[in-house]
Amino acid sequence: MEPLEILDFFGTQYKLIVTLIALLLYPLLLKLTKKLLEKTIKGKVDLHHKSRAELLLKIILACVMICLVLVFWGIELRGLLVLGSSLFAMLGVALFAAWSLLSNLTAFLLMFIQNDCRVGYWVRIIDGANHVEGRIVEMGLMNVVLEHIDGHRVIYPNNLFVTRPVIVLNKEPKPTKTPVIKRIIGPKKT
Repeated sequence: MEPLEILDFFGTQYKLIVTLIALLLYPLLLKLTKKLLEKTIKGKVDLHHKSRAELLLKIILACVMICLVLVFWGIELRGLLVLGSSLFAMLGVALFAAWSLLSNLTAFLLMFIQNDCRVGYWVRIIDGANHVEGRIVEMGLMNVVLEHIDGHRVIYPNNLFVTRPVIVLNKEPKPTKTPVIKRIIGPKKT
């Protein structure tokens, strides 16, 4: 092949070449972002949260790479801007819509970044005049599972966990004593 033929080949097939380069760079970039994540959260997060964060990084990096490849394939930036503004509006709804599924996922990300409450911590969630106490057993994508001192499990939505005041307790609370109420029906016997 002559140099002109090679240049002509690259000129006509640059879209495929850019796509191939992006596919080859993806694992390398993923490895670099994982190393950066490990340096950032070293010793602060349990294995379960780390695996979820890595999954989120994979998804974000894949979206960025797909957007870059689409730009090289000739998709106009106006279309990507419309997509980005739609995602931004959806994120706004996710942050402010109280019972949205998306708000629970967004709250999970906030809890992951905040890292003040971890699995195993005893917490008290204050909700108006009431409160819920328990040990955090699991922090999932949609809810936090608390185990009450009496053994009951409380499933609390992430968006409420983030928006309510949470007290991290220093020690395990004492079991609650339920008052014994005797009900007497009819006249008293003498």
